[in-house]
Amino acid sequence: MTLTLQPVRVATGAEEEGMLVFDHERRLRAVLIHLSPENEVAPGHWYLEAGFDHLDGSNHPTFADLDAAQHWISQRLDHNRG
Repeated sequence: MTLTLQPVRVATGAEEEGMLVFDHERRLRAVLIHLSPENEVAPGHWYLEAGFDHLDGSNHPTFADLDAAQHWISQRLDHNRG
C-alpha cells in the first residue's frame, strides 16, 4: 500500500515533530511522533501517537525509523483490506 507522509507539529507537551500518515485515498491513518534523543524509553524513535480504523487500539509501538513505521502500517492495512 502506498502511504504519504506530511510533516506536522504536534502539541504533546514534550515532543513536537510529527508526521501525518495518509493512505492512497488521502485518508488520515495515523499520527507519528518523533521521540527526542533524551527520551528514556526509545530515544530518537517514532511513536504511534494515534491510529485510525484498523490501526486503532491499545498497541502503540515505537519504530526505529519512518521506513519501519510505514512497513508496519502498510502490513496492517493490507491485511485488513482483503
